Amino acid sequence: NPVADIFELLKRISRENEEKTALPVSFIVAGLGNPGAKYTFTRHNAGFLAIDYMSPKLGFECKKLKFKALCGETVINGVKVLFMKPETFMNLSGEAVRAAADFYKIPPEHVLIISDDVSLPVGKVRIRAKGSDGGQKGIRSVTEHLGTDKFPRIKIGVGEKPSPEWDMADWVLSAFSDEDKKIIFDSFGRVTDAVGYIVSGNIETAQSKCNG
Repeated sequence: NPVADIFELLKRISRENEEKTALPVSFIVAGLGNPGAKYTFTRHNAGFLAIDYMSPKLGFECKKLKFKALCGETVINGVKVLFMKPETFMNLSGEAVRAAADFYKIPPEHVLIISDDVSLPVGKVRIRAKGSDGGQKGIRSVTEHLGTDKFPRIKIGVGEKPSPEWDMADWVLSAFSDEDKKIIFDSFGRVTDAVGYIVSGNIETAQSKCNG
């Protein structure tokens, strides 16, 4: 009965909306990048691009300005997740993350950071439960503001400098070639799957299935 099917669908949507509203935020996922159209497809914006990719797939939109970030919320496997794109510019990313973590009383191990990594080939994905910043200044800022490096992160490879003469700042702010853009976007499916595993408490599964 098509009418009954529509009623069922409406009831399910209503139930999901109630669930989204009622549950407290218990996990933060922050993609790092720089705000502004001129930075959109630069290497440093891999975290922002990953968030934009998963937004329609996981049912949220990062358009509400809170905690110096564009934010959106959704429920994944019964866990209410705050997605963030800090508007502070990369080097001050920790300010936004810390403000949200303090507000919702979220421990560092429930703060997942998605960022670019120049030491990995383009499109490679590496998941870590903790660790040093590896020279990534957004991760460094988050570490400083949370007071620990024991937070999970998904690192997306953007490739090494083509030659030692390149200035690192120029390299990370350079745009992806069309070929690299395709490789990066192909990796975002694995990043999205990894987010689902990690917020559900299964980081080892994320590492075994989504690293690579």
